[in-house]
Amino acid sequence: MPTSPRTVLLLLVALTLAGPASAQSAGDADDPLRLAVAGMVHGHVHGFLQARPYKGVRVVGVAEADTALLAQRADQYDIGPNRRYRDLETLLEATEPDAVVAFTHTFGHRRVVETAARHGVDVMVEKPLAVNMEHARAIRDAAETHDIHVLTNYETTWYPSTQRVDELVRADERLGPLRKVVVRDGHRGPKEIGVGPAFLEWLTDPALNGGGALTDFGCYGANLLTRLMEGRRPLSVTAVTQQLKDDPVYRRVDDVATILLTYPGGQGIIQASWNWPFSRKDLSVYGQNGYVHADDATHLRLRVRGEDEQSVALASQPPFYESAVPYLRGVVRGEIEPDGLSSLQNNMIVTEILDAARRSARTGETVRLRTE
Repeated sequence: MPTSPRTVLLLLVALTLAGPASAQSAGDADDPLRLAVAGMVHGHVHGFLQARPYKGVRVVGVAEADTALLAQRADQYDIGPNRRYRDLETLLEATEPDAVVAFTHTFGHRRVVETAARHGVDVMVEKPLAVNMEHARAIRDAAETHDIHVLTNYETTWYPSTQRVDELVRADERLGPLRKVVVRDGHRGPKEIGVGPAFLEWLTDPALNGGGALTDFGCYGANLLTRLMEGRRPLSVTAVTQQLKDDPVYRRVDDVATILLTYPGGQGIIQASWNWPFSRKDLSVYGQNGYVHADDATHLRLRVRGEDEQSVALASQPPFYESAVPYLRGVVRGEIEPDGLSSLQNNMIVTEILDAARRSARTGETVRLRTE
């Protein structure tokens, strides 16, 4: 018997009120997760350090080669001299952490993972996983050789709306087969929103970032589409990029990108930009018989054929990292086997999509991915 839209909505509300299962255990205080911080040039490090203290987590040290930046950040967040290191290798040898969280530029992810892997330490990096497939393969090889987990953190992974859309697509058969997914991400531009100088410098460097808006925000769409398409790689990738900004700081990178992915029976469209009038992270999923729009972290609109559109307000988004760190802790402790948005498997495909998109934008041709 088909499920009515009202039943689906009630289910969503019930799930929202119940909230996610806690990843914390009674023994957290006695057995904290020992975290090492690699790098301080990524602006998201502020959200991470501002959110301390975490339940069941202890930051045992931070590593940053830029001594002035290290002193500035460490003083700002009251990280004593005995927890400051110039390089990750020394930090790992001195503190023996359970996991590393990386806040380097994207080009630095490979070195962080390879260094941590030699010590048998799991790693979580900020999105995207790597600047290109060469680095991604090296990360995968290090993880497999030394049997460690490598996770990629996206803000949207922890949105209640992302989680509910995923549940709807997988559980509500009345939406029908997926036909089109449109993902829109970005803001007015890193300089325009006031990111710090260390962050801005590498975000606008195509070698250190992998590109401009295509990489910085295109990765969100590739990540979500890979999940919604149940881990399938697209058949083809077509991308168009432009440089609309006249500020010299952006002269080496694109600031707007549109990526079209084809799948058997459907399409994915990724709209990534540093030129949106407002910051946004939203997506629209169209099935053969209905659609669901995630307008932001906490609001959904759902419609199925023959019914009016229904709106759902979800519980507030958790504070920054209040979901990512417990998830990391569960992976490290062997309580969670990563297979979703944060997983290495998903993010290898993300990197392949971004590599193909950059090639397509450069050549003006559609890139067809090899079949496996």
